Amino acid sequence: MRNMRVTEKAANQPNLVTKYFREVRGELKKVTWPTPDESRRLTIIVIIISLAFAVFLWIWDWAFSSMVQLLIERIAG
Repeated sequence: MRNMRVTEKAANQPNLVTKYFREVRGELKKVTWPTPDESRRLTIIVIIISLAFAVFLWIWDWAFSSMVQLLIERIAG
């Protein structure tokens, strides 16, 4: 008898996976998507900032590597 009640209860509940995807779909409809021009502009900004940061880090890495190399040469030499 107990198994029958559990089976009936499970049959009355909506499928959780289906419910999840239905809710995701509803939330995605609320999103304000950027226009192609906005996407292009923001992508260019991200690329430029990433390149600038990479150059900045490369310069600092080169400077510190050079200082460490000079320090090692003076100590060892």
